[in-house]
Amino acid sequence: MATATVKVTLVKSLNGRLANHKACVKGLGLRRIGHTVEVQDTPENRGMINKAYYLLRVEG
Repeated sequence: MATATVKVTLVKSLNGRLANHKACVKGLGLRRIGHTVEVQDTPENRGMINKAYYLLRVEG
């Protein structure tokens, strides 16, 4: 059975953001504005997405 995934895209700059918000974006594997990654839909990843929601676009 395939695990569910979500596409996450960084849409805003990390300059001047809180350290734990930057760490969450890095933990998701995002590197630059416009970079999209596909991550598993787990409670851990959802928590990181929710922490830095205002920097990201989430699909699926």
